[in-house]
Amino acid sequence: MTDQSHKPDILITGCSSGIGYDAAHGLRAAGWRVFASCRKEADCARLRSEGFQSPLIDYADSDSIHAGLAEVLDATGGTLHAVFNNGAFAIPGAVEDLPRDALRTIFETNLFGVHELTRAVIPVMRAQGHGRIVNCSSVLGLVPMQWRGAYVATKYALEGLTDVLRLEMRAVPIDVILIEPGPITSKIRENAIPHFERFIDWENSARAAQYRTGLLRRLYDKSDPDRFELPAEAVTWKLLHAVSARRPRPRYYVTTPTYFAGVIRRVLPTRLLDWVLSRQ
Repeated sequence: MTDQSHKPDILITGCSSGIGYDAAHGLRAAGWRVFASCRKEADCARLRSEGFQSPLIDYADSDSIHAGLAEVLDATGGTLHAVFNNGAFAIPGAVEDLPRDALRTIFETNLFGVHELTRAVIPVMRAQGHGRIVNCSSVLGLVPMQWRGAYVATKYALEGLTDVLRLEMRAVPIDVILIEPGPITSKIRENAIPHFERFIDWENSARAAQYRTGLLRRLYDKSDPDRFELPAEAVTWKLLHAVSARRPRPRYYVTTPTYFAGVIRRVLPTRLLDWVLSRQ
């Protein structure tokens, strides 16, 4: 068995596919000891068959968060160099069609679970005298887009919570970092379908015609990649810098749309910004 004791440790959530899966493989190839967590046991078993230690962590389940982290710390002897909070999902639909339970459900995973895991790792990092907390936000944490209100709301909230934590950690040797990807090849659209079908009563919506001609086609029809879409490897490269650099940046943009969004939200007045974004 390969000696793992000299390798830096990282816990990555949401590793069943997409960004998390590529990050797990990329960091392992770069010499990290990767704990690649998933929210479903079947996905954990698959990753274990690929040679990963894969604790079960479901952000919507507090017990799994603490049990999964305990499994990691037991394996490392109580230390953890970095955590990459990556797990998230989307509930597409018009804001006026989002029931309260939809927002409650998505916030449990995309924000509250991230916060709970982060709070749990901070004492570990304080005790060891260093650490990196990396949160995966989105271009939609910078600017809004129609039909994505639930997801945008969670990412705006994650941005704010992460920014405040970074300020509060200035005197502590724990770096708090945001990664903000734009369109990345992943299963987020496919994985959003069950949530859309559960929560959005689109047939009785005042926007039913818009759903038929727009959102439904985007969700259910196979289509070409989004313009400017990059493979998940693009995020992995930024993550590697975030966890390895002596002085990591507070935020890392990934894809051209994120750089564009970062500029226009600062320079355009709100009405003009709304006009630009409404045409996307």
